[in-house]
Amino acid sequence: MTTYYTASQSLYRGKPKAVRGCLKFHCSHGKDPLGSYPEDFLKVIQTEGSGRITSGPERGRYLNWSSSVGFWLDDTTRDSAGRPLRAWTSAAADRSVLARGQRFAITGCGREGNGRRVEAKVCRAFQKARWTVTDLFRPGYGGEDHADVYIGEERGSRLSGSPFYTTLRGATLGPS
Repeated sequence: MTTYYTASQSLYRGKPKAVRGCLKFHCSHGKDPLGSYPEDFLKVIQTEGSGRITSGPERGRYLNWSSSVGFWLDDTTRDSAGRPLRAWTSAAADRSVLARGQRFAITGCGREGNGRRVEAKVCRAFQKARWTVTDLFRPGYGGEDHADVYIGEERGSRLSGSPFYTTLRGATLGPS
């Protein structure tokens, strides 16, 4: 089990880089200018899938990215079917783990990716949430028997340094 989130432009200070893509959802590999954004922000978007724009003419919108679509501007974050992501609810999974639409709970947190025990408050938060698979991975993406849960948008500090941005190896799942 891994986590993903929405980056916030205000937390990144890299060199500005111009981006081209689609001005709206339902477009693929567009060539329209979308603005210039910090390179480190763009790198996170290409890993996590989305980032909130906090300055400039597109302020308040989202810059989203998918390997099959490229970059696009939108009014929300989205799963691959176009539905808005919901923090502590939306999840993606391998078909071998869970089917699209299936609801689940994390019943056991396993251990962090580095082998350490998961902090009790972190485990409780994951166990309290009720997740729904809204997105499926391509076979093998993210590893076998993999699920990915959406923990929301960065607020005030980078989530990559948070104990909630983690890998739960050996996590167990059950019905919600």
